[in-house]
Amino acid sequence: MLLRALLPRYTRARCNAMPRTYMNQARPALDISGIFPPIATPFNDRERVDYDRLAENLRKYSRTPLRGFVVQGSNGEYAYLSREERVEVVRKVREVVPKEKILIAGSGCESTQATVEMTLEMAKAGAEAVLVVTPCYYKGSMNSSALVHHYTKVADASPVPVILYSVPGNTGLDLPVDAVVSLAQHPNIIGIKDSGGDITRVGLIIHKTRHLGFQVLSGSAGFLLAGYSVGAVGGVCALANVLGPQLCELERLCVNGQWQEARELQYRLIEPNAAVTRRFGIPGLKQAMEWFGYHGGYCRSPLLPLTEHERKDLRKVFTDNAWL
Repeated sequence: MLLRALLPRYTRARCNAMPRTYMNQARPALDISGIFPPIATPFNDRERVDYDRLAENLRKYSRTPLRGFVVQGSNGEYAYLSREERVEVVRKVREVVPKEKILIAGSGCESTQATVEMTLEMAKAGAEAVLVVTPCYYKGSMNSSALVHHYTKVADASPVPVILYSVPGNTGLDLPVDAVVSLAQHPNIIGIKDSGGDITRVGLIIHKTRHLGFQVLSGSAGFLLAGYSVGAVGGVCALANVLGPQLCELERLCVNGQWQEARELQYRLIEPNAAVTRRFGIPGLKQAMEWFGYHGGYCRSPLLPLTEHERKDLRKVFTDNAWL
């Protein structure tokens, strides 16, 4: 307890001098509970990053109870940005958002070396933690041993806490539970964003790691209540780009044990969430942002804007659930 009390909000000391057995050692004290939107990156009609519109969005978001922001997550189209753009977006976000809002930056790359380098750059740009997606191009070789090695190297080198990121819908790869449990013992790996939607898996991870202070974030608004019910501490939810205050209200209801009210609100979020994630993806999310007073902007190619028919279907989802 004395060691924990002496730690800062997070430790900047590197861990490469530490032994490989981390059980029962002090952990970085960065509380990531709450709701985080994985913010969209607005582009102009020339597909350049529109930093002015991004700043306007952030000022509006900062007036809500959101705990912070995930920058360069899947919804930020990070896969279509250059290395320089990825870092510059994080730098611009840190300049705009209040210091009390936690900034988590996606730093995952395909190689361990590139991920370490990107992690260092994100920390310099102002990120308080990094979100590291599973490398997946050679997914047949990405077994538990390879992934534990990868994340351990990144966490050893990182000056800020590391959050694991499992998003099988995009990568085709689930971070195995045994790997998560092993990595949870590392003092610089503080949690996971799990976007798979398997609540049994989420509950098992929490059950096996809660004694370590490991924090689990639901990766989608569609199962946010379910995540809270088994011990998740918050969510990184695309829908928070559109309905941030409503997701913060769902968080409040769950934390206060008001499960009946929480259930009714969750019901109304399921279809809109599916629409801006699995069904229409980032183009759908950006269109919905425009309806709710934010700047979605253009997508970067090869993503295409919604057709008129798709826009009508998307709008109907929001109106049928009484959001528009």
